[in-house]
Amino acid sequence: MNITHKYLVEGLVFTSYVLFAMAWVGGTASMSNIMASMHIDSLASASFISGAVTLAKIVGTFGAAYLAVKVGVKYAFLFASLLIVVGIVTPYATHYELLLASRFLMGLGGAFMIVYFNPIVMQWFAPAERPLINGLNAVAFNVGTAIVLWGMTSINDITGGWKSSLVLFSLASLVLAILWMLVKFDAPAEVKHAAGSEPTEYGYMDGLKDKFNWLYAFTYSGLLSFYICLFTFYPQAGISQSKWVIGFGIIGTIAGMLYSRKNPMRLPIIRLSGLIIFITVLGLSFSSQPWLQILCAMVLGFFIFFPITALVSIPHELPQMTGQKITVVFSLFWSISYLVSTIVLWVFGKLVDMSDGSYTSSFLMITLLTGTVFVGSYFLPETGKSKES
Repeated sequence: MNITHKYLVEGLVFTSYVLFAMAWVGGTASMSNIMASMHIDSLASASFISGAVTLAKIVGTFGAAYLAVKVGVKYAFLFASLLIVVGIVTPYATHYELLLASRFLMGLGGAFMIVYFNPIVMQWFAPAERPLINGLNAVAFNVGTAIVLWGMTSINDITGGWKSSLVLFSLASLVLAILWMLVKFDAPAEVKHAAGSEPTEYGYMDGLKDKFNWLYAFTYSGLLSFYICLFTFYPQAGISQSKWVIGFGIIGTIAGMLYSRKNPMRLPIIRLSGLIIFITVLGLSFSSQPWLQILCAMVLGFFIFFPITALVSIPHELPQMTGQKITVVFSLFWSISYLVSTIVLWVFGKLVDMSDGSYTSSFLMITLLTGTVFVGSYFLPETGKSKES
């Protein structure tokens, strides 16, 4: 039996990343229990796990294109899926090094997978369908995170505990990986017709020389840095409205998918959202009124994800785009963005230390950096075609 229907393929891709998010966030939420079971109470050890995960994201997203070129997108995605399954070791790790390795490999699988969304979408879906599917994939991590944030207690009650829940997530990922092997990786006829002939190869050096890739990563890097800081440092500063950002992020992504289907122009919505993001981050970071912080978190969550469909669609709509080229583009996009965010997180913490525990200068820095969405929109190409034309 072969899986050949494009929506079944997309269902496997979407659900695979939802399960990765559930396993990932579920493991993070259970980290205190995991560390306690191994009698580890060192904050340095805990932070080293976070650092290893960040390294996995940088290395994984950068190396994803190389793997896809060597073995093909189908088997590269399968490899990513199997790395995610390694998370089954996490709840039963008997020593720190094994825990670190399981989290690193699982993070590596997630990093690979996020890059492969785009060549899969490009191979299986016609240009008119891609914005909708890109938006759907963009919300997958949020869906998984929301399930864990709001439902982990209930899931634990059903499974019998946090260990059983994490094992269940990994086993479900294994089932999807097995189903993925049944996918007959051959593009539908209408997609082949739309793709036309393949131009010359586009490798890493071509990507690094391409100005678009640097501007594209710059546009998103400040927002990604803030998003990671929101869950890493903001709770320590007494600002814990992250669940509102996640919840309204799902609504924003769905709204962005619907908007992008009816309004093909990409830059106006990215620009408007970038401005609103900057204003709401300012309110969230510096307001002393809880009701205003919650309101800013709701609006912020919506507008962080509202333009994602448009942003992700831009490379798909560039002239002479191929599966190999788009894999390299998104490989560089994610690796550069994660590299920038890693540096920003270190600077954020350093500024807090230098300010004797005050977050004012760090909040100012991260608020200014969210302006990359607005500024970057003036340097990206408008790939959407107006309905009049």
